[in-house]
Amino acid sequence: MTTIPSMIPSPQQTKNSIDMRPIYIPNYIPNPYYVRIFDTTLRDGEQSPGAAMTSQEKLDIARQLAKLGVDVIEAGFPCSSQDEFKAVKMIAEEVGNDVDDNGYVPVIVGIARCNQKDIETAWEAVKHAMRPKISTFIATSPIHMEHKLGKSKEEVLQIACKMVKFARNLGCHDIQFVPEDATRSERDFLYQILGEVIKAGVTTVAIPDTVGITMPWEYGRLIADIKANTPGIENVVLSSHCHNDLGLAVANTLEGVRAGARQLEVTINGIGERAGNASLEEIVMALKCKRYDQFDGLYTGINTQHILKTSKMVEKYTGMYLQPHKALVGANAFVHESGIHQVLFLPLILLVTLISSITFPPFRSFLMKLIASSSSLHSSGRAALRKRLEELGFQLKDDEINRVFFNFKALGDKKKRVTDEDLRTLVSNEVTHIEPIWKLGDLQEPIKLVEYSVTTIKNGIDGIVTTYVVICRENSNYESTSTLSQENVHPTFSGTAAGTDVVVSSVEAYIAALNKMLGSKE
Repeated sequence: MTTIPSMIPSPQQTKNSIDMRPIYIPNYIPNPYYVRIFDTTLRDGEQSPGAAMTSQEKLDIARQLAKLGVDVIEAGFPCSSQDEFKAVKMIAEEVGNDVDDNGYVPVIVGIARCNQKDIETAWEAVKHAMRPKISTFIATSPIHMEHKLGKSKEEVLQIACKMVKFARNLGCHDIQFVPEDATRSERDFLYQILGEVIKAGVTTVAIPDTVGITMPWEYGRLIADIKANTPGIENVVLSSHCHNDLGLAVANTLEGVRAGARQLEVTINGIGERAGNASLEEIVMALKCKRYDQFDGLYTGINTQHILKTSKMVEKYTGMYLQPHKALVGANAFVHESGIHQVLFLPLILLVTLISSITFPPFRSFLMKLIASSSSLHSSGRAALRKRLEELGFQLKDDEINRVFFNFKALGDKKKRVTDEDLRTLVSNEVTHIEPIWKLGDLQEPIKLVEYSVTTIKNGIDGIVTTYVVICRENSNYESTSTLSQENVHPTFSGTAAGTDVVVSSVEAYIAALNKMLGSKE
């Protein structure tokens, strides 16, 4: 076993130095401030119902995870099927040997139950990677040992040690041991079995909150207790693996790293069986944003510029679509509604300085919305708009910028997000502006569009488009009182139309709704 040096750099020394990914040593991280990211999207993440992927999709994601810079890729469960075995082997052979200019190549892991067949199959799948690893697990909680395994503590202990030695005899010298349902295991037995498998040759021990039942302070205390009471724990890397059944996977993982875990097991977008796993993007950005004031200088090797692209790839391949308010990668993550007090703008910008437009492209839309909705940022808003337009390839004169900015602010008052495509359209309208032949003069009746939807029914070559429109009068004189809420409400009028042309059917539906409104008794 490698001996940990007694002299380590202070957080300030680490802060002032270039943060490099330390050389990979299975049982030891040379830099005490470095945190390994273990991604299990392809194994635990794929266990989400309906998230199955093809071998090629798994390979694509593995390549993207390598670009992202994860230290360890858990590629799958090779013993579960022939297709899974082939996918893991393909990832090990291709991604597991693709060394970048800095010498980085991800560790490739195959997971296995504590039995010879699983371990042999996992080793066959990953052994051609430059850095192959086996992760083997067995239940250690009383309820699992009795009802799932039907074995005593002594039998479980014997099997665990025997299988670790078996894996080493196959030629695998990087082995992770996982005591399944660790958070509900008896502490003394947990310390004992971890100590014995460390003696048998494991390099990493992962502590899973398998059913996601633990509170953050409980999980942090468990990690601290394992560090204090497990023989030989200083000779291995301690890993955190948390599930999200109570919505606490990220919080538990962060408490784990504060208590001494130096490998964090996560998935892209937080996908995983049941309620999912700890989210990679949330863990990484939490460490990045609060590195010095809460995490004593800890850092990862993740290239945050690739987070959004990786998120979108996983979303597309798994069909696990993100809710709009998903932190950091959801569509609304950096959307700001107008109407917020102006005094909040600048502190809010300072809060998200680390989450820059380079790291997360949606941040650009967020800043655009701030500029568009803030009169107090009038001068700086023009400058920011000009800069973004120049980044998009547009060189406009001052008078053109002024006109675009006016329309830009008007658009910002109407839309939740002002996107780069919106900017291109605004510029195009300005640059190609010609005197119109027809103009909209006025509407005889002030109308508010309440709802508009379009559905398409495929039937052979052509599709039938059905549009649904709901309108109401904007004139407040036309109100009624709800018998349930006793609130004043505006009567609404709907119209539908169908056809092969969405524009025509939309107009017809609008006219139908308008005729209903005009025909109603005022």
